[in-house]
Amino acid sequence: MLTVIIPALNEEKTIAQVVRFCFTDKLVSEVIVVDDTSEDNTVHVAREAGAKVLISATRGKGISMKEGIDASTNDYVIFLDADIDPYPDHSISKLATPLLEERADFVKGAFARNAGRVTELVAKPLLTILFPGLAHFSQPLSGMIAGKKSFFQKIEFFNDYGVDIGILVDMYLMKARVEEVNIGYIENKSKPWEALGKMSREVSRAILSKAQRQHNNELSLESVNSLEAIQREMNNSIRENLSTYHKMLILDMDDTILTKRFINECADAFGFRQKLDDLRANEKDSIILTKRIGLLLKNRTMDELLHVISSMQMADNIKEMVLYYKQRGYLVGIISHSYTLITNYVKQQIGADFSMAHQLEFFEGKATGEVSLPSYFFGSPESICGHSFCKTNVMQHVCEKYNVKMKNCIAVGDSKDDRCIITYAGKGVAFCTTDEMLEKIADKNIRERDFQPLLEMA
Repeated sequence: MLTVIIPALNEEKTIAQVVRFCFTDKLVSEVIVVDDTSEDNTVHVAREAGAKVLISATRGKGISMKEGIDASTNDYVIFLDADIDPYPDHSISKLATPLLEERADFVKGAFARNAGRVTELVAKPLLTILFPGLAHFSQPLSGMIAGKKSFFQKIEFFNDYGVDIGILVDMYLMKARVEEVNIGYIENKSKPWEALGKMSREVSRAILSKAQRQHNNELSLESVNSLEAIQREMNNSIRENLSTYHKMLILDMDDTILTKRFINECADAFGFRQKLDDLRANEKDSIILTKRIGLLLKNRTMDELLHVISSMQMADNIKEMVLYYKQRGYLVGIISHSYTLITNYVKQQIGADFSMAHQLEFFEGKATGEVSLPSYFFGSPESICGHSFCKTNVMQHVCEKYNVKMKNCIAVGDSKDDRCIITYAGKGVAFCTTDEMLEKIADKNIRERDFQPLLEMA
């Protein structure tokens, strides 16, 4: 008989269907959902569907997988993702058959969809160099796997995006019989591009750490040179592709995209408006001010903050304007002194390509009050504006990152914080500003909260 283990985090919309799907296979006697301290109704829904539910002691997929294995009562274990609906018919039996027929000790599930970007650009090149015996796997990062419990109990589980590739490499190093089976077509959600860097880093770290252990912490000079060559050619390729983005539109968020300021709305909603006004009146250092404002949000949940931003109004024609510029080859982004949680939400709402802001830190879904200021806000010897902490430093960073010349940028903002970025961009737009200096240095002034006049500048 089979045990199916499903690590889950905030998957109330699909978990019931996945659990019920597992029980349609006659070989499945046990379904274990390991909940990674979800903030939605995942636990209740999974139990209602008939699963045994464990609450993970520590957040992270690897720990959840290990806890599921320890709790399983069968010799054969299958892992499925919690967010797939529907699974192809007979997925479980296809994963289990090589085990039950004693052809394999570990089975990797593949499915009819193009391999992801991290698979093609990171995992496969590294495997080809360091573990050529695994280079033939079409989807080495797949989380749909099956194996003997006794083999799973011998391996180390990474607690990040590297967990699935780490399991594959460990099974290979243990000389387990490994087989890949195609389970059919799956509509799998791609990772947002913001997560690709983190995923790439963790996948590569998993592969490299396994290779170091295999070679007693010493990688050959040939391997290192090969890795450097791959990275160099990858960077060249990316730059060539990004060269199509010859133009960029940079937007401020507060009082520009939004008709009001996000932190002001939070102050009114959570009752700290007087404290906020006092801070602004007394603290002149912008870095310290940013840090102290963050403390006012301590213990506020992500849901509370997202509720505030979701109720805020945006300027007229913002979505139409962003689409118009993108259709004309512009890269569109947000640079803000707000928080990435909020700017990423706004970015998705208006269809922008990127957002750059400060990082409000969270623990178990609640703000700690700490704010991390990304390095690209700070000046360097190459900075053009001379300020140690400025949006112009960010504009320089994104221009270099996306291979766009500064003179091909349009910057739009409303306050004195935007003076430099509007000065040094190829074209600067003051949007409903009350700052006289900004009006004077801007190439164009828009005085109504409507982005229609910006269409004339494309």
